[in-house]
Amino acid sequence: GYVLGAGDDIPIALRRMGYELRVLEGKDLTPEGLAGLDALVFGIRAFNVLDDLEARMDAVFEFVQQGGNVIVQYNNPRGLTVSRLAPFDLSLSELRITVEDSPLTVLAPDHPVMNRPNQIVTEDFDGWVQERGLYFPNRWGAEFTAVLAGADPGEQPLEGGLLVARYGEGYYVYTPLAWFRQLPAGVPGAYRLFANILALGRE
Repeated sequence: GYVLGAGDDIPIALRRMGYELRVLEGKDLTPEGLAGLDALVFGIRAFNVLDDLEARMDAVFEFVQQGGNVIVQYNNPRGLTVSRLAPFDLSLSELRITVEDSPLTVLAPDHPVMNRPNQIVTEDFDGWVQERGLYFPNRWGAEFTAVLAGADPGEQPLEGGLLVARYGEGYYVYTPLAWFRQLPAGVPGAYRLFANILALGRE
C-alpha cells in the first residue's frame, strides 16, 4: 500500500520492481483497508499535507503489531498533522545532508535490512543524485536501531538516516533519505536497499 504525500514517482518505481501496489488515501487506513498488505509506505511529507491521518494512526500501528511493515519517508517537522509519527518516541529536525556523495556509515552492519535479500555494500551509496536526505530525526526511542549515519563535509554525523524498530510482529521504519530522487533516477543501490526495507519480516 502507498499513501501519496506531496507528490513523487516512487509508486511507478515500485511497480517497475514487480510489486503489486495499491494507492491508498487516509480513509483507507482501517484494519479492513490494510488487510492483506505486507507493507505500507507513506510518501514524502504525507504527514504535512494530509489532514485526515491523525484518526488513522492507531490502525496503522495495529497493522505493524500484527506483522505489517510500515515505512515513513521524510516529513517537515513544521506543520505535522499528527501528534505521533511512530509507536515510539520520534522527533524530527530541519537538518539535512545536501552533498549527494557524502560518505554514509553503516552503524548496524549485521541488521537484516543491510543483508536480506541484498547484501548492501559501500558501492550501493555511489551515484546518488542531488542530496542524501532531509529533515533528519534528532531524537528517537531506544526501540529504534540506527542503521545509517552521514553528514555534509565538516558537519557532525546525523545518525537517523535509517531507523528501524520491531513493534509486535512487524517493523516500523523511518527514513529521511531522498528516495523520491534516487528511485526515479534509477540509482541501483537505492533500489537494492529499498527492496531490503520492504522485505523486513519477509526474509
